[in-house]
Amino acid sequence: VQLQASGGGLVQAGGSLRLSCTTSRRIFNINAMGWYRQAPGKQRELVAIITNGGNGNYADSVKGRFTISGDNAKNTVYLQMNSLKPDDTAVYYCKITTIVADYWGKGTLVTVSS
Repeated sequence: VQLQASGGGLVQAGGSLRLSCTTSRRIFNINAMGWYRQAPGKQRELVAIITNGGNGNYADSVKGRFTISGDNAKNTVYLQMNSLKPDDTAVYYCKITTIVADYWGKGTLVTVSS
């Protein structure tokens, strides 16, 4: 199974982007879908995650600005990013967790200019 993240790009500070993540084929028994990011020289970190209960959990740095949503049946997860800051610049990766495996996308670059 391959995950494809899209929607990244260059945006000015204060702007918005919407990331999407789709799968090459259906994944069953999904426990969670999430977005992670890795900035240059830094470790990959969790940005937001949504579980089967439908509630999203966010990194403190993005609370109130980012919104995660997902459709388990379509194996699609989104990340709406508003009020972007230069510190949000990173490669963003989607991840789908099942009861037997984790699936990662290749990442999409988000660059926020000041």
